[in-house]
Amino acid sequence: MTMAAPVSVEIVAIGNELLLGDVLDTNSHWLCRRLTGLGALVRRVTMVGDDEAVIAAAVRAALERGARLVITTGGLGPTADDVTLRAVAAGLERQLVEHPGAREMVARTYAELQRRGYVDSAALTPARAKMARLPEGAEPPANGVGAAPGALVRLGDGRAVVSLPGVPGELRDIVRGALRPFLAELLGQAVYEEWRVRVASGDESVLAPLLDEVATQSLDVYIKSRAKRFGSDVTFMVSLSARGEDPAGVRSRLDAAWSALRQALSRAGIAAYLEEGPGGDVVEEAP
Repeated sequence: MTMAAPVSVEIVAIGNELLLGDVLDTNSHWLCRRLTGLGALVRRVTMVGDDEAVIAAAVRAALERGARLVITTGGLGPTADDVTLRAVAAGLERQLVEHPGAREMVARTYAELQRRGYVDSAALTPARAKMARLPEGAEPPANGVGAAPGALVRLGDGRAVVSLPGVPGELRDIVRGALRPFLAELLGQAVYEEWRVRVASGDESVLAPLLDEVATQSLDVYIKSRAKRFGSDVTFMVSLSARGEDPAGVRSRLDAAWSALRQALSRAGIAAYLEEGPGGDVVEEAP
């Protein structure tokens, strides 16, 4: 049976503060790990400023490259430079309209903030109401941490654009919570697993032909060395990763690749051990 191709994802990280180096883009790193772990294939991360035309072009380009899911981060707040939703609407050639459910979410959040004494008034000012204006046809995934809901636009052809807040806690809350059913629907039961091998060699050029040899035997497993520096005290990390629809099948392929790698390293007199395998434990040491 032919395995279905993984869902292709692109991320557009938005914010002048990212380009200025004032803020580190931890959101994209977290999303890459989260989505990869769910079986998706993140093909590209693009970083742009708070420029409506540039954001719209980045979203269109991602879709034109074949991404089934485009995720934008940042720019959903109440200030004038939060232009993401307007830009996404423009990129999708849709109107920006007030969503009753999103308006209710924003109003409820500010009522709670007033009750706690965090804001003086719960009035839905124009700046606050702005956060409820979504691309036409969008759904508002609830934000359990902040005021701005997300936006999920299903394009009707198996593709979608999701806009998430830039505040890491808010972004993660939506992905783990309100967006979870959609991600399960889109990604199905696909799984991704990575094992890490610690290799006692300080010269990546020595490892390269051995890794190539194993890679040709393990076509469904991605093998990558992670070099940092030269030195007699250096140990290299080699990652073995695979994805598929059956967890047992993925694990079986990784186990076979690790066995082949261990044998190749042993023949070259290089010691290695599986530092992180099933369950994240050290499970075996090479002779």
